[in-house]
Amino acid sequence: MEQAAITRTAGVADGAFAPGHIGELTRIVPFEMVDEVLAETKRVQQRVRLVPARVTVYLLLAGALLAGLGYRQVFDRMCAGLADLAPARPSGSALRQARQRLGAAPMKALFDLVRGPAATTAVQTRWRGLLVVAVDGTLLPVPDAAANLAVFAKQRCNHGSGGYPQVRLAALVACGTRSVIGAAFGPATTGELEYAGRLTGDLRAGMLLLADRNFAAAGLLNRLAATGAHLLVRCKSGRKLPPVARCRDGSFLARLGALTVRVIEAEISIVTSKGARTGHYRLLTTLTDPSAHPAAELVRLYHERWEVETAYAELKSTILQGRVLRARTPTGVEQEIWALLVTYQALRTAMTDATDSVPGTDPDRAGFTVALSAARDQLILAAGIIADTVIDLVGAIGRHVLAQLLPDRRVRTKDRIVKRAISKYNARGPAIDRATYKATISISMLTIDP
Repeated sequence: MEQAAITRTAGVADGAFAPGHIGELTRIVPFEMVDEVLAETKRVQQRVRLVPARVTVYLLLAGALLAGLGYRQVFDRMCAGLADLAPARPSGSALRQARQRLGAAPMKALFDLVRGPAATTAVQTRWRGLLVVAVDGTLLPVPDAAANLAVFAKQRCNHGSGGYPQVRLAALVACGTRSVIGAAFGPATTGELEYAGRLTGDLRAGMLLLADRNFAAAGLLNRLAATGAHLLVRCKSGRKLPPVARCRDGSFLARLGALTVRVIEAEISIVTSKGARTGHYRLLTTLTDPSAHPAAELVRLYHERWEVETAYAELKSTILQGRVLRARTPTGVEQEIWALLVTYQALRTAMTDATDSVPGTDPDRAGFTVALSAARDQLILAAGIIADTVIDLVGAIGRHVLAQLLPDRRVRTKDRIVKRAISKYNARGPAIDRATYKATISISMLTIDP
């Protein structure tokens, strides 16, 4: 009987460095980039151990892709496609010591290299020449270990404190591509306005920042506007804002400290065969010329603020699948969060490269779950690590994304609710009308005496 043999050559490093990869995403976070941050942060190993520093970096990135597995299982999958190139399997203790030797600084430096708005020609990422970005905060649970409890507090409730210790993360995200421009995090006892203030260095002229009404504090808005970026922020409808001038479209100008803002009042109605709902919005913007920046367009644009919420859902629900982070020390938590953000940014870059290869494709149509699944497969296969002579920007991940593009975004007609309530008795899921209705949205600009 004849036997057929299939051979494949994997473009990986040699010896103990062979497991150092994240499949096709290695092209976005290549060996040279990792070696550079290790040299800059002085974390290059003094001698080549079973788990060199470069491999440890990729272990953390692969761990973010495979969040449901322990690090030994992650290491096994990094070696699965290497055949006889795979080194001896390290113990769990060896992997833990390698992560401790590495520390958090290289992962932070790596994030600083890959962060930023993904390069794209898609017109959906800009509005009247301005790059649309959004900022918001979220909470990540960490293990209930003594070291973590010394830094990260639990949430307080009626009966004291409960649940896991929490890390508060604030991120600046480019709308459309949902790539991360900047991030700051720390104990949840510090408010998200403080962390948002640490992102001012990532804002610049030519950006339009969207934020919810929690960010409408006068001091913070003055700091954000001082960067040269424009602002579009919701505020509470009952806030007293004495007008200093009125615009012909019904909006008016007001002062917040040294900052002049334009106040826009709008009524938004959604009509379906089920009935109609109406809500009032008050927006503050530094775009004070009604002719150049029509109020109705700004009201419609504000909906893009939900892009940052979607990015958090992809991090917490799709990648982590609602799990608690692994690290049991504050340094390990910092290291793990930077690795999570680098991996997310690499995925978003691959997705944007794919949609950009088909002119006119909205980056919103790229499926994050599809890209994540394809990236995991490429990691296990150790495929596409080193690009060929002819560089394929789309790659296997991009081809999966393009083959399964999402439909255009539908009009939302349902209220946003807590889908995972603390108490099952408070869950509203079973009572929701899950039918789909055709909807018509109308926006009416209001002239209200402030």
